[in-house]
Amino acid sequence: MQLLLIASITRSLPLPVLYSSTHYEVEFWRVTPSFKLSQTKSNPVILYDGVCGLCNRLVQFILKRDKSDYFRFASLQSDWSGTLLQRHNLDPADLDTVYVVVDYAQPNERLLARSDAILFLLRGLGGIWKVAVVGKILPRTLRDAMYGLVARNRYRVFGKYESCMLPEPQHRTKFLDGQ
Repeated sequence: MQLLLIASITRSLPLPVLYSSTHYEVEFWRVTPSFKLSQTKSNPVILYDGVCGLCNRLVQFILKRDKSDYFRFASLQSDWSGTLLQRHNLDPADLDTVYVVVDYAQPNERLLARSDAILFLLRGLGGIWKVAVVGKILPRTLRDAMYGLVARNRYRVFGKYESCMLPEPQHRTKFLDGQ
């Protein structure tokens, strides 16, 4: 997938690569993300802090816009998430990170964390949200530093719940931690 930043007659002109890494390429007129949306039948699973006000708003935002029924969810506090994170040698007690599990239960299962996870899920929503892939222009260290600033202050700014959100009946099958 390519996102054209500026419409022009670039089809006939070769485009110089201005910046390249293993995660994205920035050419003169377009950004080409290196991560691909999963082509397997496994839905990506978003692991989020279930008591965080910001995280719960993010889940509600995604549920409202996920018209293709693409994403699944699990709170980081659940046993389901804990088992999955341990399988990837990550600390289940670390609640400051949002993860997206891509190709869940497949041989090539992988976790995207922090800003990579956010950019992946926005791209997965489709429509205008795919424009977020432009965020890949910034180096991951800078994106993750901004993510960390928000993560450290999220309870103070957005509040903290006493318990995890109970999904509405029409969305319950999307939440894997209750199964």
